[in-house]
Amino acid sequence: MRLFRRGASSTLDLLGAGLGNLGREYERTRHNAGWLVLDELARRHDGSWRSKFSGSLAEVRLSDLRLVLLKPETYMNESGRSVAGAARFFKVEPESLLVVHDDVDLEAGRLQARGGGGLAGHNGLRSLAADLGTQDFLRLRIGVGRPGRGDPRSVSDWVLSPFAPEEDADALISRAADAVETIALEDVEAAQQRFN
Repeated sequence: MRLFRRGASSTLDLLGAGLGNLGREYERTRHNAGWLVLDELARRHDGSWRSKFSGSLAEVRLSDLRLVLLKPETYMNESGRSVAGAARFFKVEPESLLVVHDDVDLEAGRLQARGGGGLAGHNGLRSLAADLGTQDFLRLRIGVGRPGRGDPRSVSDWVLSPFAPEEDADALISRAADAVETIALEDVEAAQQRFN
């Protein structure tokens, strides 16, 4: 049974927000995993990006579902302003908002779909919770791990650096896009069984 039902006032089945940083130097970094997943979904479903809600927005169809993909182009710690604006405009309830983001507390290459949860020190999530007034939105966590023993980089330098070749970022991003499609077409539990 599908989790998402278009509400009486909403015109969407799912608002997918991917967290990332603006700027060419951040394009393929771990912290931009959320944006990379949304780019893959837009590519798969012929979405084209336009500027809206202080970000880039693409509308796509997935089977009979209408999805809006949003990449906030504010600073990471102001992502909530962009996402909350889109959520209000489309009248999306938190259970129909999926936030896709990197997570240093999850082993590199792992995915975790979940409903609600803590903020884990993630500035983008903290901003979303503040501007939405709730932490009960859906998440797809993309594990990027932490610097290994002997790696002199701080965690912030780690997430702002590109994926290493052995991390196979393309396969990870593709699997994460598959997980988003599963959440939209089925539900979070189905995605948890297949991808967590």
